[in-house]
Amino acid sequence: MSATYPQLLHFLERDLALSKDSIDVALKHLEQDPGPLPMILWQYGLVTIEQLDRIYDWLETL
Repeated sequence: MSATYPQLLHFLERDLALSKDSIDVALKHLEQDPGPLPMILWQYGLVTIEQLDRIYDWLETL
């Protein structure tokens, strides 16, 4: 997913309207507890289950 990482961050901001602060929180937790970024966003309540589905749907189109 590293090649799509910048695109994913752009998708999160543009299509899901996540704030940079929310994304930064997730990235900070990701450093401490590695895992898929979408799951980190969901585990910390930064996206809903519906948004999580949209993220994975988007990732499948790449």
